[in-house]
Amino acid sequence: MKTIVIIPARGGSKRLTNKNNLLLGGIPLLAHSILYAQNNLKFIDAIYVTTNDEAVKKTAIHYGVKVIDRPESLSGDHEPTVSALKHALATIEYKVENVILLQPTNPLRTENLLEDAFTTFESKQCDSLFTVTRNQDKLGKIIDQKFVPFNYEIGQRSQDLAPLFYENGLLYITKAALIAKGIIISENAFPLEVNHIYANVDIDTLEDLEYAEYLIKKVSRLRST
Repeated sequence: MKTIVIIPARGGSKRLTNKNNLLLGGIPLLAHSILYAQNNLKFIDAIYVTTNDEAVKKTAIHYGVKVIDRPESLSGDHEPTVSALKHALATIEYKVENVILLQPTNPLRTENLLEDAFTTFESKQCDSLFTVTRNQDKLGKIIDQKFVPFNYEIGQRSQDLAPLFYENGLLYITKAALIAKGIIISENAFPLEVNHIYANVDIDTLEDLEYAEYLIKKVSRLRST
């Protein structure tokens, strides 16, 4: 029974052309997730990139991971990620127990996050786990042209808000049997709280990429002092 990493990296990004191969910190965006997985091989049996893009395929091979050729029918803008994962599992010729999903658009992760997450996944005997971050914003709805507070009362301090969390996309761990049913996050999935500035990085625009670059340089400067 094996644990594998699947990194979905299709081509054809509309807002940021060739996104997965754009340089971040001197290496392709995709490479950050590959290298992160390769640093955790004591519990990972194989790493796959699923893609429909030849340039992405070359990058994956260059960094020493396996490639699954994703059909164009599963590579559209509105195709859910789980479709690519199901196709990948159907392609792999051996029994997979656990799938770790690393999205290349979330390239920055703390060093021990994946190991801690997998340890939690196993110790709690989860069928799925995903990372979440606490939201500190005062949220509301606009109804009939009026702002209606959602998670607070007018005048309430931010630090007194009832905790709300968002799915940050840093990583997911799911039983392969669930993915076969089209599920990544189950109803009883364990939400692993990660309150770190990296949780705010999701590369979709040039501004997102520039922000990630800034964080990499900042961390590098701090480590050198």
